[in-house]
Amino acid sequence: MAPGKNVTRFEYAKSTFIAPYTTGLTGVNLRKSPSSDPNGSHTHAFPELDNLVTRLLWLSLSGFCICIIIGRLVQIGNAHLRHLFNLTANPAQQKFWSTDKTEFWPGLKKHLLYAPLKNKRHNREIQLSSAINFGTLPSRLHLILLLLYFVSNIVYCCLLDFKRKNRAALIAEVRGRTGHLAVVNMVPLIVLAGRNNPLIPLLRVSFDTYNLFHRWIGRIVVLEAVAHTSAWTANMLAAKGFDGIKEHLALDPFLQYGMLGTVAMLVIICQSPSAIRHAFYETFLHIHQFLAFTTILSVYVHGKKGNLPQQRYINWMISLWAMERSARLLRIIYRNISLQRCTRVTVEALPGEACRVTFEIPRPWRYSPGCHVYAYLPAVSLWMSHPFSIAWSDQRPTPYLTLEDSKLELPSTHSDLDRPDNTRTSTSISLIMCKRTGMTAKLYNKAKASPTGIITILGAVEGPYGGYDSLHSYGTCILFAGGVGITHQISHVRDLLAGNLAGTVATRKLVLVWSVRTTDSLEWIRPWMDEILAMPNRREVLKVLLFVTKPRNAREVVSRSERVQMFPGRANPKVIIEKEMEDRVGAVCVTVCGPGAFADDVRAAARGVIGGGTVDFVEESFTW
Repeated sequence: MAPGKNVTRFEYAKSTFIAPYTTGLTGVNLRKSPSSDPNGSHTHAFPELDNLVTRLLWLSLSGFCICIIIGRLVQIGNAHLRHLFNLTANPAQQKFWSTDKTEFWPGLKKHLLYAPLKNKRHNREIQLSSAINFGTLPSRLHLILLLLYFVSNIVYCCLLDFKRKNRAALIAEVRGRTGHLAVVNMVPLIVLAGRNNPLIPLLRVSFDTYNLFHRWIGRIVVLEAVAHTSAWTANMLAAKGFDGIKEHLALDPFLQYGMLGTVAMLVIICQSPSAIRHAFYETFLHIHQFLAFTTILSVYVHGKKGNLPQQRYINWMISLWAMERSARLLRIIYRNISLQRCTRVTVEALPGEACRVTFEIPRPWRYSPGCHVYAYLPAVSLWMSHPFSIAWSDQRPTPYLTLEDSKLELPSTHSDLDRPDNTRTSTSISLIMCKRTGMTAKLYNKAKASPTGIITILGAVEGPYGGYDSLHSYGTCILFAGGVGITHQISHVRDLLAGNLAGTVATRKLVLVWSVRTTDSLEWIRPWMDEILAMPNRREVLKVLLFVTKPRNAREVVSRSERVQMFPGRANPKVIIEKEMEDRVGAVCVTVCGPGAFADDVRAAARGVIGGGTVDFVEESFTW
């Protein structure tokens, strides 16, 4: 096109200097060899820059993972040595391990690894009312890592060829860079969202932490996608106006799917604030999964239609997503379905508005203290699943259910149907589900409405997950539980007492601190606690401190013995930890599972004694 009677110089300039940069890879800095734009300038200032920033991003993530692996190996090696040396050691012989030998490691734990962002607030929710909250604050280490990742992405987006004289060419480079980084960042975004993320057992970092990074990387992806779309819009608007934008969007599937992906991401970011997630979690999850699928599909078609070089990253992303979902499905089928039967669930309504939910699983599994499962109860929540800590697990003989259950030895009478066969076993795992909203409320109401308070339904579990924090090497373990958080701690109590009796753990002192609102909550774990209190060595090892914050009367709060004590009011973690540190045995581990404010108090108290002895801190939490 040349200027003439029907073409103004302005239109000629737009068609010559702007239009070529509205679509395709013109101006996008991908090639190693110099390439010329229509104005004769070259895009050689940063050769292969998009690929370079990708390598830098992968290297930074890989380097961080390697640092964590090295740190974990050092921790595991030290814990293993401590475990071996203290298996047969008495309390006096464990004194060597009760103090730190350097100031560096305790200082690092106190001021970085275990440190909240400021003061002591970390998992206590920021609430406007009982129904509206804005989530929690990241820890000091988490904030540093998030800032580094966020700033690095800003730097990568700003590494442009500012020597270009053509503004449209620079905007095209912004479009290419931001779109490229959005796709590249979607790979770790997908990995971190998965329950079967291989980095969880490799790095021994909780899914809760990965979920935090998933949310923030998702926000980075959305910002880059919006910048990508805005850069395209800016050039297209300058070249052809609003009518040109509408015409291209109406006719070009490449642009249509790209715009659909951006819109889906914007809707995700609008419906993902903590206040919405917590108020309507199940609805949020359905919408979130649908929009995530829409985004992935749109990005895939966008890449295919445009024959974009980022297609390999899109393929990786889809493969990782499909593999994780397949792993979930295979876990569910393997754990819950056998040729003889499927998983059956017994639900018992308990005082304090909670249910004891026991899954009879047809296949055995290896159970680790502190692990959790995702529970599926189609009768009340269709395909939805929710995470719960495993409170108790047993291998038990299974009675015959039908004559067809045994092909080798049939029962001869009807009474034989109920006689267990020791060669046929099943795994039972028990959870405590407090009545909240949604699934737990429906389940409790359904069990409460039955004449016996007990119902039997079909269900399934997915897992187990977690359980990587072994307490076997510590001479002293102080376990704090708030409310239903006791389900995480009671499995450790049972494991450590059994290990002490068998001589397989270093633990010689075990303190369980449980804070509940009313004494009704004690019924949740009564059968399991009775079994623990009947263990032959528990008087020498275990001390139980029960705090009832809202007792109905003083007669409810009566200590059974010196080793099982009850107190009215709230627990004071600082006082408890400092007292137990005075006569500690060997290294100390403080763990907590409970409401955010309670966990923050325990964290602050544990940090306060670091430096006065070898102290490690472990928090189990589920934040969404």
